[in-house]
Amino acid sequence: MTVTPPMRAAIIPVTPLQQNCTLFWCTATMRGAFVDPGGDLPRLKAAAAQAGVTIEKILITHGHIDHCGEAGTLAKELGVRIEGPHEADRFWISRLEDDGRSYGVNGKVFEPDRWLDNGDTVTVGNLTLDVYHCPGHTPGHVVFHHAPSGVAMVGDVLFQGSIGRTDFPMGNHQDLLDAIVTRLWPLGGHTNFVPGHGAMSTFAHERATNPYVADRVLAAA
Repeated sequence: MTVTPPMRAAIIPVTPLQQNCTLFWCTATMRGAFVDPGGDLPRLKAAAAQAGVTIEKILITHGHIDHCGEAGTLAKELGVRIEGPHEADRFWISRLEDDGRSYGVNGKVFEPDRWLDNGDTVTVGNLTLDVYHCPGHTPGHVVFHHAPSGVAMVGDVLFQGSIGRTDFPMGNHQDLLDAIVTRLWPLGGHTNFVPGHGAMSTFAHERATNPYVADRVLAAA
């Protein structure tokens, strides 16, 4: 007998920066959420319709333009809540329109319905995801983890073979390293993660091979 997993997900790259927006949903209720719907809203709405998913909220990992530039617009169109990021990213959300002009991406300032903090949970359908505050790339960056599925949506904290940039305003390299080691690695090497850009990977693979945060690299630092 085939067992239906509790959660399914699809990755939809959006904006000229090819940011990974994740559409995920509860298979029991077919209610879902977008994580980081930065742009290309018609494509996102079409993907939800094709999957037969009713969007009930929008989740944001951090305040950069490619991740949330059009989140406020989409929330109004769908009549749904925005949850995340941590309030320390209010600075970035306040400048979305200016950053949009710089990058040629639509940006509109918004106020989340709920700011998130480390240890919070968010619900989508029957799913409960844990929230981890992982500053460094931005001060208010959060990560969403669905433990039963072994899946994390990590935004720009960690990539296959790399880590998030820390040369933007309010970035901090050591904070980012600390967040990866103390907040992500304990979730388990089996965890598959969706990064903000590029291909998925696992925490075990990055601990073995990542030139920035592999165990051997950090041990030698």
